Amino acid sequence: MKIFNTMSRSKEEFVPVKPGQVSMYVCGPTVYNLIHIGNARPMIVFDTVRRYFEYKGYKVNYVSNFTDVDDKIIKKAMEEGVDSSVISERYIDECKKDMTSLNIKPATVHPKATEEIDGMIEMIGKLIDKGYAYVAEDGTVYYSTRKFEGYGKLSHKDLDNMRSGNRELKVTGAEQKQDPLDFVLWKPKKEGEPYWDCPWCKGRPGWHIECSVMSKRYLGDEIDIHAGGEDLIFPHHENEIAQSEAANGVTFAKYWMHNAFLNIDGEKMAKSKGNFFTVRDVISQYDPQVLRYFMLSSHYRSPLNFSRELMESAKASYERILNCGENLKFLLTKAQGTMTEEEAALVKEAESYRAQFEAAMDDDFNTADAISAIFELVKWINSHVSGSSSKEFLETLDKELLDLTGVCGLIVERDNTLEDDLAAYVEAKIEERKAAKKARDFAKADAIRDELKAKGILLEDTREGVKWKKA
Repeated sequence: MKIFNTMSRSKEEFVPVKPGQVSMYVCGPTVYNLIHIGNARPMIVFDTVRRYFEYKGYKVNYVSNFTDVDDKIIKKAMEEGVDSSVISERYIDECKKDMTSLNIKPATVHPKATEEIDGMIEMIGKLIDKGYAYVAEDGTVYYSTRKFEGYGKLSHKDLDNMRSGNRELKVTGAEQKQDPLDFVLWKPKKEGEPYWDCPWCKGRPGWHIECSVMSKRYLGDEIDIHAGGEDLIFPHHENEIAQSEAANGVTFAKYWMHNAFLNIDGEKMAKSKGNFFTVRDVISQYDPQVLRYFMLSSHYRSPLNFSRELMESAKASYERILNCGENLKFLLTKAQGTMTEEEAALVKEAESYRAQFEAAMDDDFNTADAISAIFELVKWINSHVSGSSSKEFLETLDKELLDLTGVCGLIVERDNTLEDDLAAYVEAKIEERKAAKKARDFAKADAIRDELKAKGILLEDTREGVKWKKA
């Protein structure tokens, strides 16, 4: 299995720190509003990476944080006249709802910044003691980038070039810095802000320190994979490396993975342009699975353009996979018996699509090609199953489809759960309609179809029989 490592800018063979185990840290959202579809891309991409590792037999420790103390959270809390924790807890809950809708597995741990303050104070103290950080007169603690020899190695930026004309010169408090690129580890409190006591001043942590501390606590000093959007490469991930490696004395992460940006109709998403969409906006118009399919239809390192036309195309494509899965389930309700010799030979053909799928995923998690392999399998299944297929044959193909779509987190069966009485009613109406058609009373048959449609139940006449689903 090869992974494109942002650090080396090349694909590298994956060799975990501990055999059979994978430690992953994925930067999570700042929770001051509903998550947008740009937030959703890394969530879906790296959930799929995790699923593939698990499919390959690895035990995965997957950590993704919530930043629950931040200027934007504090600003919103002040506007509403509530404590900042009210805002953060509200939007953590909403984020989790959206993640569930998108079939994103909960992380092994979802740490919150406010619950890790002691660890941050401890690491900052260690960085001061080692000479990598210093305390300004007002109690602000800065990290000294000049002291860390490898600063810029992830983003491949030259430190001296970054300093010339750097915009950080203009920020408040810059006169306290020993160097314009030094960044904040701890800042003094302002009126109305949440704060914590520490040896330097009453205040709160800078943004970058939280991920270094949470990764260390839940995954260890050295981890396998650190991931997030490419906008985090600099300065966030660069600063994490400087903090963690200076404090711990070992390489922070072996592999750095970053997904590319998501654009809207070819332009950067921005509220000022009126092209800003939350996940909630999109799934109010499309099945959440369509959004997930869309996100995986392109390689994660390729820029992805979001548009209604592309979402409609994703919807049609996902429906083809969904219909195949449902057809298999329907045929299984009536099938019997074990595989024939001919069917056993056919299964060997079907298994070749699994090999194609795995080859794509082993090549830096190429979900675009992996989904193409699923489509080839769907096409093959549709042309090789019928009402006369054996139960064992259908079960084997069903497992092939579920295994591959499961890695992608795609659900291939509609939720047709109904109350028992209503389900029995639908089945009875289907039988009544059959009898009407047999008696050539087509007006009655149509009336039954319309009656069910009015109740949100759609009927589909197929060569295998009548199927139904929720509208």
